[in-house]
Amino acid sequence: QVQLVESGGGLVQAGGSLTVSCAASGRTSSRYAMGWFRQTPGKEREFVAAIRWRGGMPSRTAYANFVEGRFTISGDNAKNTVYLQMNGLKPEDTAVYYCAVGQGLSASTTSSSDYDYWGQGTQVTVSS
Repeated sequence: QVQLVESGGGLVQAGGSLTVSCAASGRTSSRYAMGWFRQTPGKEREFVAAIRWRGGMPSRTAYANFVEGRFTISGDNAKNTVYLQMNGLKPEDTAVYYCAVGQGLSASTTSSSDYDYWGQGTQVTVSS
């Protein structure tokens, strides 16, 4: 069982920056992916970014096309934490952001149904 706790959401003006964090606890396999997804009311949860962990170290990353170089996913092995740094935020980035863990997945796995564990989500609101 893996527990995930997100933090760092909030309100920011368009063009601003925000970093959300996801702290993981529990047992994972030696190879897994940690991903960030987001969801707005009435829409399906969509992939944002993912990072693959291999042998306890972060390796490859993947991003959704709409990120356009604005977001960076990174991991801290010592803290079992994954970060999503978001720059150049736009009002359309407003959503609840969720982190997820998928055992044995690659970073390019973008389907939410492939991930095994989810956090409770953190709200990110970008004002215009």
